[in-house]
Amino acid sequence: MRVFVTGATGYVGFAVATALRRAGHDVYGLTRGAAKASQLARQEIHPVQGDIGDPKSYADAAEECSVLVHAAFESSASAVAKDKSAIDALIEAGRRGAQPKTLIFTSGVWVHGDTGSKLVDESTPLHPIKLVAWRPAHEQMVLQAKTVRGLVIRPGCVYGGRSGLTGDWFAAALAGKPPTVVGTGHNRWAIVHGDDLADAYVRAAESGLAGEAFDVVDRSRATVLEMATAAARALGYSGELRPTPLAEARRTMGDFADALALDQHVDARKAVRLLGWQPRHGDFVDEAEVFAASWKAWQSRD
Repeated sequence: MRVFVTGATGYVGFAVATALRRAGHDVYGLTRGAAKASQLARQEIHPVQGDIGDPKSYADAAEECSVLVHAAFESSASAVAKDKSAIDALIEAGRRGAQPKTLIFTSGVWVHGDTGSKLVDESTPLHPIKLVAWRPAHEQMVLQAKTVRGLVIRPGCVYGGRSGLTGDWFAAALAGKPPTVVGTGHNRWAIVHGDDLADAYVRAAESGLAGEAFDVVDRSRATVLEMATAAARALGYSGELRPTPLAEARRTMGDFADALALDQHVDARKAVRLLGWQPRHGDFVDEAEVFAASWKAWQSRD
């Protein structure tokens, strides 16, 4: 298949684009500038120079692909409008060129909100935190689109490799500082290794399914404090980790603090059942030293 990936040099997008190429597909990756184009070329991915906020810069490439993966993430104030514009453009591309098209939208498990110990899945009504309150509407744009086979992937908190929320813990420990833990630290994140997540995208792209959303998480149940402590010890930080109360964290982090304090229990059995997906990584705590070494190597490479 010929596949177009937005955000192809980003943390998730790069893993997805690379996995699709390794699966034998002809992959085109959107990147803002020539500086990062070589990262894609090294992975046998065709760079498409453009900007997610300028659909004309990538419309031709998208039209000629049978699978469109929207993995770009914008953190600016205009992020929501840019995301909607990109979805509109990709749905419009579904009317032209290669047919039929599959459009995969990247959402996230934060749309479930705080679940506590209650196990939730794709059939559970959504209660998104404020930071991602816009995502359910964008999910529905894709799932209800008539010109494409729309699919939604909701990754857990992604870890492994060069970045992710766990990368912030490694960075703090390497600087001799305690990793930030918001809330009590007894909460549990729904997480997934980047390679496992990328495998889910490949399976979804090849599935021929339409109108389905998939929560993609592993079976980890370690607390955030346990994970952050393992990350700190892996890079030699031996001091005490003291969680930051949520109210205090909100003053410096805003709505992002609520995301870090989430306590979630998310079921990924739909992806197992319909995509044949299985997570191969399952314990950040046990392999924290491996992930720390990988993260550190990526920093020196950058």
